[in-house]
Amino acid sequence: MQFYLNGYRPGDPELQPAAPGREQSGRLPETVDVLIAGSGPAGLVLAAQLAQFPGITTRVVERREGPLQLGQADGVACRTVEMFGAFGLAEKLVREAYWVNETSFWGPAESDRSRIVRTGRVQDVEDGLSEYPHVIVNQARMQEYLLGHMRKSPTRLEPDYGLEVTGVDVASSGDYPVAVTLRRTADGGGMDDGGPEETVRARYVVGCDGARSAVRRSVGIELRGDARNHAWGVMDVLAVTDFPDIRLKSAIQSGSGGSVLIIPREGGYLVRLYVDLGDLDPADREARRRFTQESIVEAAQRILHPYTLQVKDIAWWSVYEVGQRIADRFDDVLPAERGKRVPRVFIAGDACHTHSAKAGQGMNVSMQDGFNLGWKLAAVLEGRSPASLLDTYSAERRAIAQELIDFDLRWSTAMAAKPKDPAHPEAGGMDAEERQRLFTEGGRFTAGFATDYPPNMITGPDTWEHLAKGYPVGERFHSAPVIRLADAKPLQLGHVAEADGRWRIYAFADAAGPADPDSRLAALCRFLAEAKDSPVRRFTPAGADPDAVFDVRAVFQQGHRDFSVADLPPFLLPRKGRFGLVDYEKAFTPDLKSGQDIFEMRGIDREQGAIVVVRPDQYVAHVLPLHAHQKLAGFFAGIMTG
Repeated sequence: MQFYLNGYRPGDPELQPAAPGREQSGRLPETVDVLIAGSGPAGLVLAAQLAQFPGITTRVVERREGPLQLGQADGVACRTVEMFGAFGLAEKLVREAYWVNETSFWGPAESDRSRIVRTGRVQDVEDGLSEYPHVIVNQARMQEYLLGHMRKSPTRLEPDYGLEVTGVDVASSGDYPVAVTLRRTADGGGMDDGGPEETVRARYVVGCDGARSAVRRSVGIELRGDARNHAWGVMDVLAVTDFPDIRLKSAIQSGSGGSVLIIPREGGYLVRLYVDLGDLDPADREARRRFTQESIVEAAQRILHPYTLQVKDIAWWSVYEVGQRIADRFDDVLPAERGKRVPRVFIAGDACHTHSAKAGQGMNVSMQDGFNLGWKLAAVLEGRSPASLLDTYSAERRAIAQELIDFDLRWSTAMAAKPKDPAHPEAGGMDAEERQRLFTEGGRFTAGFATDYPPNMITGPDTWEHLAKGYPVGERFHSAPVIRLADAKPLQLGHVAEADGRWRIYAFADAAGPADPDSRLAALCRFLAEAKDSPVRRFTPAGADPDAVFDVRAVFQQGHRDFSVADLPPFLLPRKGRFGLVDYEKAFTPDLKSGQDIFEMRGIDREQGAIVVVRPDQYVAHVLPLHAHQKLAGFFAGIMTG
């Protein structure tokens, strides 16, 4: 973390100086750049990014009367923890969270099918997939982390509570073409208190307002899919039990056909139970409402036999019906209009995809929706990229949501399947080994690493991917240990990236040393610093810090004691801020002492080196040879303006 660039300030360094003229009053302004409907996971990740830009007016409206207090979602994938690192929140998150290290599987005993026995136990996340674990933290806490980040941002952004969207109308022209009608709520539940409606005009609107999204309905987008007519109860409980795996994530399949998924919670005592309540009559609309917390506990007790479960306290409970639905598109542009007009209204999270909670991906994929869209809106609003960049949001995220829907269907079906009975094989069903196999095969997806964006205007081809085999184009940038040259500090290379809308260019050096006249990395630095068509020179605004748009980092092959900062190209020692201070944190070496050589770990070509271009949302956009200066310039010329 860097601070004091423009002068010493006492106090919390995470509290950024407030931007003048951005004080948030109790009333909404008449016009905003971005209006976000909903303060759930997708909305707050989006807002936390936009809060960093003083020149962008962002407001968040939420129909509840205040922040979420009780958790709903709770599973936090490794990829989401990586994303939280860009907000400076990963360490806080993993310190508080429950770590899902292993998952156990239980099924009916062969000798007595009324009893359950452990049938398997597996590592939850495969080795080397991420430096972070899969963790459990309730949604309310996740959102509070993001709200705290927003409060410390230059804009001091806070949601406007007690307001719900009732309508959205998009005009064909105008600086603020989207008219959003809002009304005050009496209790945060969408009840009109009789007050007048108000209208806010926006450049862009993002509906993060849930499965019954008013934003989505207003622009004529429908959720399509099917209900499975199968009910599950979910509750967070404090309980006393003799079930031995109560502090392990456990998938339990009883001989009676019922299932329980146990998710230990943070704090050492709380546990979440997902309890199979069986099929519902599709003609009986009140069936789900007749379940009680007592009936859910009784079902769990039956499934856990011969183990006992005494529920002492229930923090939260609900009953939901399994189903998978997805929107046709994630913005207001019809297929026939694509490329002819700019998207103005977007939907994210549950507003565009709904599914069961069993895969533990709802909150994670929703947050990635917001992370994907936030930097794109900022780039367009600040004039750094053309408006066509916004078309990539729907194209990229809908494909990911469809993969989630497909995975959730397979996993929720497996969780609800009756166990095979060896005495009656004709009855079908799924045995514990098969369910364990499905879980293991889905490991990359549940960890959040199945995303692979195809080539588009911000993701290049895989032509030179062989130069950095560990950084597949379209996948997330996989961090690795390095040593910072200037101060010999060991750290993770991926952790230097912040959620600030900047592009990252990681230059992995060729075999030559930095002072060698044949160094391809040194030649790249000269190009970036001096050439007229350098993207850094071309697209960095006049008067801005040299790394305001592009954060260029270099990783050398030599050890950190084999050369010094005096050997670095001047481009890697940029002068910044009002005092022209030198940034010494642009150069790194492998962590040779620990034996974790990033060049070996990530398959970097030692002879040629490589350029790895990373998008602001941490996904690899391109891999190029170090000498491919014009291809680098051409790539950015297609996605940036200036």
